[in-house]
Amino acid sequence: MNKKILNSNHLKLIAIIAMTIDHFADLLYPNFPVEPLPVALHVIGRLTAPIMWFFICEGYHYTRDVKKYMLRLGIFAIISHFAYCFGFGIELNPLKGGIFNRTSVMYPLFIAVVVLYIGEHVNVLKTWQKFIIQFILVWSAFPADWSCIAVLTIVDMYVRRGNLEKQMLKIIQWVTVYALVSYFFVSKAYAFVMFGVLLVYPVLKLYNGERGKAKWMKWFFYIYYPLHLIILGILRILIYGNVNICL
Repeated sequence: MNKKILNSNHLKLIAIIAMTIDHFADLLYPNFPVEPLPVALHVIGRLTAPIMWFFICEGYHYTRDVKKYMLRLGIFAIISHFAYCFGFGIELNPLKGGIFNRTSVMYPLFIAVVVLYIGEHVNVLKTWQKFIIQFILVWSAFPADWSCIAVLTIVDMYVRRGNLEKQMLKIIQWVTVYALVSYFFVSKAYAFVMFGVLLVYPVLKLYNGERGKAKWMKWFFYIYYPLHLIILGILRILIYGNVNICL
């Protein structure tokens, strides 16, 4: 039986490292060339999203003030939008240009929490009214990194909190949908890279449910995420000029 040796700080650090590898792979190998090294680096990067989804579920469950949690994520999503667009050379207006990867994954994370909040706490609305609002919110995440899939996965994972195997099945289910969309409309190779999320299962199996002693880690990601994208953007301009390096 595996000893559970990783606390939440360890997992968040793993997510940060994987994310950094993934994003700087875009800088070193722009527009996703199908070559062994960039593919391997992006596979490693697939660890980040499911760890973030997992902790959004945990954060929403354990937060003392859901409204403050939503506000924090909302502000973070706005700041991250500008950093994300600058980092990769994307048009600031998410409705202009392509329809994929127009804003960061932070927006779907924020929307997922709003959707959960409406379902659990907004009692002034009827069930069908909640459904319509939630449906619109989910689809509003379509242009973001990981698109609506991030929202739907988090919602399904939250319902299955405490059962990692069932959560993994939902991750696989929704990532398969995302991979199929990528296969037909974006990149066939990138579609297969998506299944790198499977690497997260043995990592999350080691989670011991503890927070960890470094309380500053709670805020580190909020600072690190936009900061590393700004550094990425500066390097992008210095190396390539003001061009889009995203797939």
